[in-house]
Amino acid sequence: MADIVTITLNPALDLTTSVGRIIPFQKLRCGPMRRDAGGGGINVARVLERWGGDVLAIHAAGGPTGELLKRLIAAEGLPCSVIAVAADTREDFTVQETESGRQFRFVEPGYALRDSEVSECVARLQSLRPVPRFVVISGSLPPGSAPDIYARLVRSIRALGAKAVLDASGAPLARALEAGVYLVKPNLRELTELCGRELGERSAQIAACRELVGTGHAEIVVLSLAEKGAIAVSIDGVWQAAAPVIQPVSTVGAGDCCLAGVLWRLASGDSVPEALRHGVAAGSASLLSPGTSLCRPEDVERLLLSIRPEPVSEESDHMHR
Repeated sequence: MADIVTITLNPALDLTTSVGRIIPFQKLRCGPMRRDAGGGGINVARVLERWGGDVLAIHAAGGPTGELLKRLIAAEGLPCSVIAVAADTREDFTVQETESGRQFRFVEPGYALRDSEVSECVARLQSLRPVPRFVVISGSLPPGSAPDIYARLVRSIRALGAKAVLDASGAPLARALEAGVYLVKPNLRELTELCGRELGERSAQIAACRELVGTGHAEIVVLSLAEKGAIAVSIDGVWQAAAPVIQPVSTVGAGDCCLAGVLWRLASGDSVPEALRHGVAAGSASLLSPGTSLCRPEDVERLLLSIRPEPVSEESDHMHR
């Protein structure tokens, strides 16, 4: 059985195309269509597999789009365990406006999971033998889904003796953190919503991450800050890493690549700051690839040379308050 397992309950068939300029009410002639398997956990698993990781992707799939999703995953050689669901797998649509370089992303919500389908996911998780070291729960839940689904999965992961890794938002994020996870990777919007207060200053962002660690909700918090890099907080300290300046080709999947980079190095026994360095490199490298093709290992290795995590002391943290 795999060392790292990812769970994606609301995957997507990601479609990407381009037009010269988006003009309302006109017929727009698109460029070639690219199709990728998408969804948080699937993206994380795809990246880990490229680095030679021992990974298994558990994911839902339904209808004709679900069949295409499975074929795309199989084409990459990614081991997977499919949970058959009644509803069609959703499609996400990204349009690149070539004249301006702007990217427009249209994201379908998906369909609520049946109780039996969630129970099948829990059963699939509980049957994993030998027990994986890490289980990643990543991505959105469809509207109408019970907000405690991720919390239920986290409790099952902990009961197995594995480490739970979480990347979610809204109520599912809050409920899952109550169960306690090993690692959580929010972005600034998700952390702001979770805390219910503004986090404009770096000191406020660090304080919010420290709260999650101090209350036992997470052992490690990695806060992704898009073009500003990321912050990592654990009981051992706080580190920040600036991102290299990149002209993005596509921003789809950057957060998933960041999480994959962090987890890859933690699973290899590296320190938190080294994991942060790889996370920022992987997230930045994903911007260089079209559609949801995600980061290439050679781009990650090149960008690593320019990324230097810096410790944030209590004194310097107070200076920014």
